[in-house]
Amino acid sequence: MREQSGVSSDGEAELVRAHSHGVVPEHPPVWSPNVSGLLLSRYYLPRGHAVQRGNACQLLRDGVEAYPAMLEAIRRARRYIRLETYMFITDAVGELFGQALAEAAERGVHVKVLYDAVGSWTSRRSFFEGLRARGVDIRAFKPFSLARGLRHLLRRDHRKILVVDGEVAFTGGVNISAHWAPEGQGSAWRDDVLRIEGPAVHELERRFLATWRMMFQDRFHRLARGLRHFKPRAPQRGQVGLAVLSSRRSIHRAYLHAIHRARSSVLIAAAYFIPDRRMVAALREASKRGVEVHLLLNARSDHPFLEFATRAFYEKLLASGIRIFEWQRGVLHAKTAVVDGVWGTIGSFNLERLSLAFNHEVNAVFADPRLGRQLEESFRTDCGNCREVTLEEFRRRPLWQRALERVLYAFRKML
Repeated sequence: MREQSGVSSDGEAELVRAHSHGVVPEHPPVWSPNVSGLLLSRYYLPRGHAVQRGNACQLLRDGVEAYPAMLEAIRRARRYIRLETYMFITDAVGELFGQALAEAAERGVHVKVLYDAVGSWTSRRSFFEGLRARGVDIRAFKPFSLARGLRHLLRRDHRKILVVDGEVAFTGGVNISAHWAPEGQGSAWRDDVLRIEGPAVHELERRFLATWRMMFQDRFHRLARGLRHFKPRAPQRGQVGLAVLSSRRSIHRAYLHAIHRARSSVLIAAAYFIPDRRMVAALREASKRGVEVHLLLNARSDHPFLEFATRAFYEKLLASGIRIFEWQRGVLHAKTAVVDGVWGTIGSFNLERLSLAFNHEVNAVFADPRLGRQLEESFRTDCGNCREVTLEEFRRRPLWQRALERVLYAFRKML
């Protein structure tokens, strides 16, 4: 492990130049390239997180990269497809995926799709009925039912999982909707997806099966649960160790643990950012001990109230030396973080109340220098399309914004 050293006068000048242009400066690797993945996992991941070794991972940016890869996997499916998504919208992208899933079912592939009833409330019922008629077993997670109470309505399935033949899986923040289609064909929302081959694929499949079984008590899946013991071990495809986390508190704990362990940098891209006290304290403490802490947040959220509630935290964070970049090109929907260019996470978990308290979530967490460096470079690329918020500028904001931030901050646990 390399020890951190002081910054020279030339280094300070470079940091000033980088700061003035709103760019995150690069840092030398914290770890030697010869350090084993096992040691990195033990350092950055809390105890009890089961790490699946031998995975090959590919970082996919936005729908322009994720959708073609996902559709290709569906079209190559031979045995089964498992798709779990918060939004399955009946627009051009939804029609494209629906056609691919129906064609797979018609050629004998066992296709199961689980979509969230609230996330997909604008979709046409006839669309889903048409898919069922063509052999796709597609069902809604917790349809509207006021008789079951508000908690039933709040606890949503926010996961994004696609598993094909137990060989390849996708997880991240991208739903099935034109929001993620390229500019000119959709809204071009910014997001990340991880394509995985290897043992971690079965872990994502297990999450899907558990949710399906919980909702529908399907006999097929009770049988599948017993047969899982006879599944052959998934072959290793690469060198990345992954922990698949579906407990909300375990994902939150993984964030906090990695931030506490950070030696050089903490880079977080958050679509919705209303952190709890422990997260704020961890970020401020990391910054005060010399770690570069950078947050990539929305300038214009698809949920405007959240946008103002997020800015209620700005002054405290900026005063601690944390740099905040606001995404200018449409909506940032990524839920991604990278620490020291080694530890990283990609998934559906947002750093806000609903994800922590109610939603069903899933994140892939890794400790790998090569994948971590790719994620860090992607973060720096995004910062080039951002406006950096400074403490002096933020303190000059209008009085009405301050008042609205205070009101929404008081109701932050309800947003």
